[in-house]
Amino acid sequence: GMGTLLISKIREEYPDRMMLTFSVVPSPKVSDTVVEPYNCTLSVHQLVENADEVMCIDNEALYDICFRTLKLTTPTFGDLNHLVSAVMSGITCCLRFPGQLNCDLRKLAV
Repeated sequence: GMGTLLISKIREEYPDRMMLTFSVVPSPKVSDTVVEPYNCTLSVHQLVENADEVMCIDNEALYDICFRTLKLTTPTFGDLNHLVSAVMSGITCCLRFPGQLNCDLRKLAV
């Protein structure tokens, strides 16, 4: 799709840069679109080929966190996006604030 095309073009333009992606993987319990699993399956090949690190986030796990931990009866996309942004912020913290105690994602990608 469009996302994998962008990733491949960015990889061609900047081959020496580390590319980290965050992908939300669909779940049959919370999915309402028939083509979501197909789109995910077809995009995995491009992610593996063009990205140095791929972080997959399970959509069903996001809903479970909202229901069980946050005690939300009807989670919205805003709630799910907030969880994903917290994950992204935590993982990329070592890139934004380098220090001796922080693990380096560049070493993990090697």
